[in-house]
Amino acid sequence: MSEFVAYSIKQKKRILVAPLHWGLGHATRCIPIIKALIDNEFEPIIASDGVALSLLKKEFPNLETLELPSYNISYPKKGNQIKLKLLKNSFHILKTIKKERRFIEKYIESTKVDGIISDNRFGIRHKSVPSVFITHQLKVLSGNTTWLSSKIHQSIIEKFDECWVPDHKGSYNLSGDLGHTQTKNLNVKYIGSLSRLQKQNIKNAYDIMVLLSGPEPQRTTLEKKLIHELTHKEVSVIFIKGVIEADQYRKEINNITFYNFMTTDELETAINNSAIILARSGYTTIMDLSKLEKKAFFIPTPGQFEQIYLAKKLMKDKIAPFCHQDEFTLDQLKSIDNYNGFTKINYKLDYKDLFSLF
Repeated sequence: MSEFVAYSIKQKKRILVAPLHWGLGHATRCIPIIKALIDNEFEPIIASDGVALSLLKKEFPNLETLELPSYNISYPKKGNQIKLKLLKNSFHILKTIKKERRFIEKYIESTKVDGIISDNRFGIRHKSVPSVFITHQLKVLSGNTTWLSSKIHQSIIEKFDECWVPDHKGSYNLSGDLGHTQTKNLNVKYIGSLSRLQKQNIKNAYDIMVLLSGPEPQRTTLEKKLIHELTHKEVSVIFIKGVIEADQYRKEINNITFYNFMTTDELETAINNSAIILARSGYTTIMDLSKLEKKAFFIPTPGQFEQIYLAKKLMKDKIAPFCHQDEFTLDQLKSIDNYNGFTKINYKLDYKDLFSLF
């Protein structure tokens, strides 16, 4: 009589990773999380919208992807009108959060999901699934209404099982008061800065790298400003527009080499072999430049309190200078010599322990 031994193949746990589409920062900082999930035998499912989803599809062409409802976040032409615009859009934002909740309810009814990682998507959580919220903003700056915006944000974070802050817990950190405020009822874990890039010891090929991202119309406004200031100058410039399209292009015009976008490997090499990085003071960009130990000059998005705060913090810490968008000229970059640039922060995240929630 034959004996049959049944072997069961252990199914990988499926983790939904859902970054907000507000520029590219939330998507790109999720790339190391997604790679770590794969390395630790999980099956990531990517959920987002717009160019954030397009970017992640290019990075992970073999993973399942879902298109989520869009917040359609954009900036006003004038930075001082941003609070008013966000207030006007608040009904649409609340409506989108409800759409996210309905989406995730239906998806989990029909498909097995073992965990959720939401990067600033308020509605992507479920009471029956371990749910994580990623943010570097426990304190949300909004001028004289900071107390209210922070309270609202923290009340949303409370609904998640854990809050992962991509920064270091100690006094030497990148987010300052944004990620290190006193909080109650929040299960906060500091996971160190997240970057998809690695430092390379290579010679500089470019004097300046322009690294653009962020919502319109401010992205285009800065693009036009920088092209005007940098063209026909005695500097070599590589200019990454941060526009995700079906095909990549490369154009050389005078002293500037333009790309619409770059993949992770291409961007890693380009930043490493550029002497100075000229960019918005978005938090993901700051984490990337910190990992690569670069010298930088920042131009915060007009009216965005968070980026202005971070730019001022980095200047105070003697890491990098900044100026406002309408003030920039090529001569401003000379001030970089008076700053130390980013230095390495030694920290290794234990992903196995982090993912034990799932």
